[in-house]
Amino acid sequence: MKVLILNGSPRMKGNTTLAVDEMVRVFEEEGVETEVVRIGNQAVRGCIACGGCAKKGKCVFDDVVNEIAPKFEEADGLVVATPVYYASANATTIAVLDRLFYSAPFDKSFKVGAGVAVARRGGTSATFDELNKYFTISNMVVAGSQYWNNVFGRAEGEAAQDAEGLQTVRVLARNMSFLMKSIALGKEQIGLPKTEEHEWTHFIR
Repeated sequence: MKVLILNGSPRMKGNTTLAVDEMVRVFEEEGVETEVVRIGNQAVRGCIACGGCAKKGKCVFDDVVNEIAPKFEEADGLVVATPVYYASANATTIAVLDRLFYSAPFDKSFKVGAGVAVARRGGTSATFDELNKYFTISNMVVAGSQYWNNVFGRAEGEAAQDAEGLQTVRVLARNMSFLMKSIALGKEQIGLPKTEEHEWTHFIR
């Protein structure tokens, strides 16, 4: 089992990194391989809807998004951890996710996804919902925890005091490990659900 973790924080030792590190420790205990890619400190532009990825099989902007895509394809699970800016994931994280999910042509069905939102105080629920939309539109399985996947802290390292938040992401990592192993077993013993050709319905003909 392997999990790809995207760290959307631009701060090397910020509270988002603290939450990610807490999950990595649990994944290692569960025998799950992890790879953390820091995206928050990189210059990433947003999608321009050019359609070039349909021809190239990857995004036309050759940056970290194209580096992440094969890692995502190989992984059984994806964690997206982000600081909260104005009740949203930061702009870099959203730019990466928009382009990654749209331009990467492989089937993402039944990979396990989880979003983690880190904030001083507010906006975590809105950010949590925002992240989950990428998973649920892609036939992915969303892992839950004992509470919404929120961790709180303002100053660097302050999230270490959020005992409930850190416990929440530890439980999340254990639940993800269980789900990934269970899905792998289900694929082997039962097989995947029947698929249908996608019906595209547009509001304006």
